[in-house]
This record gives sequence, structure tokens and C-alpha cells, in this order.
Amino acid sequence: MKSKNSKNRSKYTESFVPIKSITNGMIILDNNEKVTGVKIMPTNIFILDYSTQNAIIDNLKNVYNMIDYEFWIIAADRPVDINVYLSQLELLFNSTHDQIKRKLIMEDINKANLFMNNNVVDTEYFLLFKAKDQDKIMKQIRQLINAFASAGLNTHQVTNDDLRVILDNFLNGGVTTSFGTVIG
Repeated sequence: MKSKNSKNRSKYTESFVPIKSITNGMIILDNNEKVTGVKIMPTNIFILDYSTQNAIIDNLKNVYNMIDYEFWIIAADRPVDINVYLSQLELLFNSTHDQIKRKLIMEDINKANLFMNNNVVDTEYFLLFKAKDQDKIMKQIRQLINAFASAGLNTHQVTNDDLRVILDNFLNGGVTTSFGTVIG
């Protein structure tokens, strides 16, 4: 018979990560708490005039100050896949006979290959929180979406895929696992 302590001494990650499942844009923990939140679409405010930059920053301060519960702001890198774009460029190159256009397309192909060889990533931003009550969760998500909209930023509830990327970043150093789930 196994003791309770033997479960805590397992050498496998899934033994100490308290995740039951990821569903409906929420991580369901072993204690039935749910971790969810919003994905904040990045905006380069530095291309805006100085007063607009300051207004957005002030509005963000107001957003963060209105949150009266524990939350986490997370930046996660997601690999960029430009294979479709690269294939379209190659098709265009093969169908173009104008030498000047071919040269420009080839420059784009070379730049795209450079991106692919350097493991280019897109940085994504999330605000996550945890709660048990489904109604409370939905209310907080609506409040966050509205508050960020008033600050000039677009957001939406995180997806299952977003949550997997976040977990991959923390548990696997950003390397996405591509094998099936093994349950012991």
C-alpha cells in the first residue's frame, strides 16, 4: 500500500502540477478553482503622439487600480509560423517573369527564411486570475474587457490554446509538446 507521501515524491511533472483539465478557456485545478482571464492585444503606443501615449498609460493605471482581486500579468512567447506566407512568395516568384519583381520577391523570401532560422516569436500578453464561481468569473472577464477597451486596448477571454502556450512557457521553457497526454 502506498503512503500519501509517495504521491508527492513522484519524479513526473504531472504529479505536482495541480491541473485537472483545460476547458472553455479555463484551467481547472484539482481543488476546482478555475484560472482564466483575458488576452491583451499588443499596441505600439510609441508611434502615437505624446499626449495620446500619456492618456493610454493613465487609463491603464485606472484599469489596474480598479481590480480588487489577485491577478497575474503574463508575457508569453508564441512561435511565429510563416510557412504559408513563404509558400505564397515562392509561388509568386515562380510565376513572375519581370526580373525587378523577381529580385524584390527573392529579398522577401530571404528575409522570411532568416526569420524562420532565428526562431522568431510573437510576444502575447495576458491578465489571469483565479476563482471558483462561474458567474463571478464571467463578470470579472466582462469588466476586464470593458476596462481595457476604455483604455484603448482590445482584449478577449483566453482560449484553451492560449492557456497551453502559457503552461508550455512555464513548464517546458517555451517548447510546445507535440505528443499525446499520458495519464498514469
